[in-house]
Amino acid sequence: MSTLQRARQQLKAHPLALDAVLAAGVLGCMMAGSFVEPHEKDAVSWSLRTPDLLSLVLMVLAALALVFRRRAPLTVLALTGTAATIECVTGDPRAPVAMAAVIALFTVASTTDRPTTLRAGLLTMTVLTGAAMLAGPLPWYAQENLGIFAWTGIGATAGDAVRSRRAFVQAIRERAEKAERTREEEARRRVAEERLRIARDLHDVVAHHIALVNVQAGVAAHVMDKRPDQAKEALAHVREASRSALNELRATVGLLRQSGDPEAPTEPAPGLARLDELVGTFRSAGLHVEVARADHGTTLPAAVDLAAYRVIQEALTNVQKHAGTEAKAEVSVVRVGPNVEITVLDDGAGEDDDPDSGGGHGLLGMRERVTALRGTLTTGPRYGGGFRVHAILPVKTRTPAAGGAV
Repeated sequence: MSTLQRARQQLKAHPLALDAVLAAGVLGCMMAGSFVEPHEKDAVSWSLRTPDLLSLVLMVLAALALVFRRRAPLTVLALTGTAATIECVTGDPRAPVAMAAVIALFTVASTTDRPTTLRAGLLTMTVLTGAAMLAGPLPWYAQENLGIFAWTGIGATAGDAVRSRRAFVQAIRERAEKAERTREEEARRRVAEERLRIARDLHDVVAHHIALVNVQAGVAAHVMDKRPDQAKEALAHVREASRSALNELRATVGLLRQSGDPEAPTEPAPGLARLDELVGTFRSAGLHVEVARADHGTTLPAAVDLAAYRVIQEALTNVQKHAGTEAKAEVSVVRVGPNVEITVLDDGAGEDDDPDSGGGHGLLGMRERVTALRGTLTTGPRYGGGFRVHAILPVKTRTPAAGGAV
């Protein structure tokens, strides 16, 4: 880093010192302009002249006011404008005190808003030019009078341009920062949704298969001594349910692996095509289940297909756990217009026939899964005993299909 760059950074870090340097430079320029006078006939030749004491005092005061131009821009403009007006009326020859007023007007335009710039610019141009033309020692049409008008207009215009560019750059920076924040928030939201979805799948898999394992293990323990053949059959069901649970857990947990992992599972997500297999596992556990389908020919998006499967799985698991040993369940899948309706009924009369009584997350997970697809889920006890689960899922959904993979 060069010495000039270090000096510039230090001046930017101390704006008052930077303004003091600027004021000293402006004072030097005004002094040089007040002591040098061009010849009227030969503009290339110059001669020295001695300015009035009042002009020297006005230049020094105007330069001192510029030191505080950032802290009080309007006040500094008023002070420098007053000094320039006095010089325009009394100076003969005239000293360039108006230079300080132009710098102050530039500061006002670059640090305030456009209406303030217009009012301050018009007032400064009118007062200085009018005083120079009407009360000054020079003719009203003199070039110096027109120069005051031009330079004040340039100062206001340049300051407004700087302010506009600064606001534009700031708007772009804020837009970029907002876009970055939005991108990060969207990424966090997607991660949270993915974690919630995996948690729901894990709950469905574990609740379903472990419930079957528990039932079959109880049957095997009960008939082990008297009916060993039936006990072996129950243990075979335990083994099959355990294997299915391990396979689905492996498929679900495999989502956490890096993309491109050769060991990542490629098994498709379960859907209504595997409904008979699902119902068969419950029938083998002793639950009487009847299935009625009126959705043939309907192709469901992967997310909807998975949600329908999981709703039926969780509802039958609740029947198995809560409705009693003699309960019967009915499952219906019906295509109704743009929706597919899933209904699971049971006639359980057990003391613990309410799925919510155990404090689990089954119904909550079903509701979240259905709501995420813009569907509706209603659950509640049936008149005369039992429980009812009814889900309405749209056949066409805007939810990404990838969200339904397991």
